[in-house]
Amino acid sequence: MKMGICVSKKHGNSVTRNRVKRLLREIFRLKEDNLKQNYSYVLLPKVAESYDYRALERDFLYLVKKHKLFGE
Repeated sequence: MKMGICVSKKHGNSVTRNRVKRLLREIFRLKEDNLKQNYSYVLLPKVAESYDYRALERDFLYLVKKHKLFGE
C-alpha cells in the first residue's frame, strides 16, 4: 500500500504545509490496518483557515467509508 500527500503553497507557509502533512501521515498510519491493501492513496487536503487533527480525521474517515475502502 502506498500513500502520497500533495499540499500546495495555497495552504500557507512551509511550517503550515509541513504540519498538514504530519497530521495526514499520522491519520493514515493509525487507520492503515483497516484500509484495503491493493490501493494507492493520494491525499489532497482542502485549503482551510486552520487545520486540526479531528477535522482532518473526520473528513478522511468520511471519504474512506463513502468509497468503501475499509478492508474486509
